[in-house]
Amino acid sequence: MEQARRTATGPGRVLVAVYAIFALAATSRAGVQIGTKFHEAPLAYLLSAFAAVVYILATVALARGGVKWWRIAFASCTVELLGVLTVGTLSIFDRQAFPDATVWSVYGQGYVFIPLVLPVIGLYWLRRTAPERVSS
Repeated sequence: MEQARRTATGPGRVLVAVYAIFALAATSRAGVQIGTKFHEAPLAYLLSAFAAVVYILATVALARGGVKWWRIAFASCTVELLGVLTVGTLSIFDRQAFPDATVWSVYGQGYVFIPLVLPVIGLYWLRRTAPERVSS
């Protein structure tokens, strides 16, 4: 059981808390954007909603234990990193496609670039706490 809880212990608790804050922020932002002005920038607002789902999934997976949840957390952090890099790059080079910001726009500039750094830290932590069946 101790091996199963490693991702949510020590520094992992802080990581879970930060992911939970981002899950709440992204969900709130997407909800307001979609509910009030979806017609203005549907792609941006749907990407904010997608980011919210990724953050929620990462939060739950990091807080849970076991190989299955570790894999889900690893996949969530990987998707998050790819999303931040892709949306960040597209939002710089194709501003017309993103008339309003998303959580991941300009690599998370609106959130002090934490969306860019967070998945890197998450993946590092997951690598350090990998269950034996995954790391071998």
